[in-house]
Amino acid sequence: MIRPLFTSLLALTMTASLSAAELTPQTFAGEVSLKVGYSYLLTLPEGYETDTAKKWPLLVFLHGAGERGSDLELLKKHGPPKLMAAGKKFEAIVVCPQVPTANIWNEHGVKALTDEIIRTHRVDTSRLYLTGISMGGFGTWDTALAYPDTYAAIAPICGGAGVGFVMAERIKDLPCWIFHGDKDGAVSVDFSTRMHSALQKVGSSAKLTIYPGVGHDSWTQTYNNEEFWNWLFAQKKP
Repeated sequence: MIRPLFTSLLALTMTASLSAAELTPQTFAGEVSLKVGYSYLLTLPEGYETDTAKKWPLLVFLHGAGERGSDLELLKKHGPPKLMAAGKKFEAIVVCPQVPTANIWNEHGVKALTDEIIRTHRVDTSRLYLTGISMGGFGTWDTALAYPDTYAAIAPICGGAGVGFVMAERIKDLPCWIFHGDKDGAVSVDFSTRMHSALQKVGSSAKLTIYPGVGHDSWTQTYNNEEFWNWLFAQKKP
């Protein structure tokens, strides 16, 4: 099931407010240093409500710039939300936050949302996964570099780390599969190849897939590939 929720997230301590037809609004108060508000879609796997002893992997998906706003239906245009709307089942809790109009991803907000889902749901904390497309690919890199010990694996698609390549050492042990089209006119493939080269230099086993002749949409074939999902969900923190 996919349920729309709203959460106000704090980088250090959080104030969270959930609203949906079947939910009672809640407030968690704490000292505020930074406030980041995200609406999000939360999908629970089949069996979650009946097997109350089991803990589940958590998949966090970060959308691109075109899906910003206040309409959660926009998230179903691409990636896991699109696949789930079409009937795909994930054996994981899936959370898909939405960035407000004119904003970009905040790595502290992404981490705070991850922590909130862990706090409120039965999550296997050794199996946290982060992936994103375009602007969400940048957000994936930024979050991983800021919190290198949080996720079991990341998959940034047609994104980039900016000058993050100078901090590649921070995530050299983090399983990573990078995707990009070599004809991308929106985000140069150089962003991905440069980061991959930096990771290789520090001994990382990061994977890189460059799609020949593909433009900015390098996510459709990636997310349609079961080999990718098998690899992602096989990763586990020690």
